[in-house]
Amino acid sequence: MNEDFLEELIAERSGANEQFAERVEAAFRRRELIRQLAEIRTSLSISQTRLAALMGTSQSAVARLESGDSDARASTLARYAAALGRRIEFQVVEGT
Repeated sequence: MNEDFLEELIAERSGANEQFAERVEAAFRRRELIRQLAEIRTSLSISQTRLAALMGTSQSAVARLESGDSDARASTLARYAAALGRRIEFQVVEGT
């Protein structure tokens, strides 16, 4: 999908629903966070299977999370980060 089409689609849907653009942006931020966590996991040479054991979940759940096939809860992302010896910091900011 090209960027112009995506931008047009977001603009079109935002006209019908004011919160649509915010939700899309939040999804992009979550996806970037998951990408960063997976990159850290790989750099530490931790397998999905080992990470899953540390998190108390299954390897397939970790794979779904990393592939974007599931909408991760904040608590799941926090457990993932903790299994890597990291933490996620949340911040409240004024909306656009």
